[in-house]
Amino acid sequence: TAFPDSKIAHVLRGWGQDGSIADHNLAIGDAIVRNVTTDLLRFGAVPDGNSIFIFEVAGLCIGHLGHLHHKLTDSHYAKIGRLDVVMVPVDGGLTLTHSSVNELLKRVRSSVVLPMHVRSQGALPGFLRYLGDGFAVEQRRENKLVLSLRNLPKRPTVILLPGVSSYP
Repeated sequence: TAFPDSKIAHVLRGWGQDGSIADHNLAIGDAIVRNVTTDLLRFGAVPDGNSIFIFEVAGLCIGHLGHLHHKLTDSHYAKIGRLDVVMVPVDGGLTLTHSSVNELLKRVRSSVVLPMHVRSQGALPGFLRYLGDGFAVEQRRENKLVLSLRNLPKRPTVILLPGVSSYP
């Protein structure tokens, strides 16, 4: 939102303001939050209109791809680095296509994939079909996930959380 609650201590907008580019590199306690900008392709191109946010905490690198609308370049991948956990939009149309998401996931090789932007009934099944056999799929009953470097799955795993990655 362009109008966040004033009680929020650290507002991390994924887009720049007043002609600037969003640039976040913030240390909060033992966590580091940074961003890598990508273009937004809605009603024409908006350069650097989206951010991939990367959270580094407890030895884990967690990436939130935001409203990623296009394939990443080698430069993007270099800036992102390793991602143990990736939150990826799977709507298959408003953001990346399922084919492009599949390419991205094979390149970043994250241990855990958390689907987001499940906007239609066919989005999640379509996404899972594109992944093929290279990924395990786990349906969780609890709406929380506790991870550490020690308990990351050995095989790349899509984790489906109730209410988050299932269509209502």
